[in-house]
Amino acid sequence: MTLPESYNCIELDGFGPPEVMALMARPMLKPGGGEVLIKVEAAGVNRPDVLQRLGNYPPPPGASPILGLEIAGKIVARGGGVSDLSVGDYVCALVTGGGYATYALAAAPLCLPIPKNFNSVQAAALPETFYTVWHNLFQRGRLVAGESVLIHGGGSGIGTTAIQLAKVLGARVFATARGAERVKACADLGADRAIDYASEDFVEVIRDETKGKGVEVVLDMVGGDYLRRNLACLAVEGRHVSIATLRGATTDLDIRTLMQRRLTLTGSTLRPRSVTEKAVIAQGLRDRAWPLLDSGRVKPVIHATFPLAKAADAHRLMESGDHFGKIVLTI
Repeated sequence: MTLPESYNCIELDGFGPPEVMALMARPMLKPGGGEVLIKVEAAGVNRPDVLQRLGNYPPPPGASPILGLEIAGKIVARGGGVSDLSVGDYVCALVTGGGYATYALAAAPLCLPIPKNFNSVQAAALPETFYTVWHNLFQRGRLVAGESVLIHGGGSGIGTTAIQLAKVLGARVFATARGAERVKACADLGADRAIDYASEDFVEVIRDETKGKGVEVVLDMVGGDYLRRNLACLAVEGRHVSIATLRGATTDLDIRTLMQRRLTLTGSTLRPRSVTEKAVIAQGLRDRAWPLLDSGRVKPVIHATFPLAKAADAHRLMESGDHFGKIVLTI
């Protein structure tokens, strides 16, 4: 396949507001060992992209400095050692950077087939959120059928994914969101009880709904003073999983709470981890989550799409918080 000599991507002219992003040309990429080159048709927008643009989330060593952590498109070239993917295959992929572009490199083990009846926009909305939710909620949080879970940020891409997966896999789901419209949307996705955190105390709601027992798992992207409130929601032997710190990275904690109720605090970041570690998550997704997508029982919630050249507008929407579900760039 003959490739162009260059490709377009969103570059950062320093750190700062969305205006620092501009569409630029770069020499064409070449896949290395274990990599594939993908002609990108769509790329997901995620909050870590905003943090990187602001200078608060540097890419790990060796990663592309270009924004974008998830893509969907067609494989147009393979590096050495890639045997289970072919040129012409359509995939979605988790990448450590480089997604806001017309072409991007991806590690072959982190490419997943586009689910049945999905278009490229829907497929591009999957990798970052599904890898994050699957690993943190089901592998680290060990959520199983019959248990209950509190999911914060129910209206985010992570939240809408977590609600659906938890419900379909047999959990009782509580989710927080802001405003009656988002609360209803969370309930429509499968939340057994959606909580408006602007007008309700989620600790009291959990206490009442579980008759004082609490939930087995809390998935938290808020951080800060939410930690103590989350622990008050946990049942004995409960697990608290942290995936972001929107309200701060530190807080006071009475360690006796952990000891007396035998609680587990855990969490993770995804981007800096090795391909080998992420491939384990990918296998779990292939085995358990992808059949749910193929059958239509779970699907991404797409709030809005923007052309690549309008990436700044996509970031403005992300920062406003006025979205429910995913924001995707189209190429």
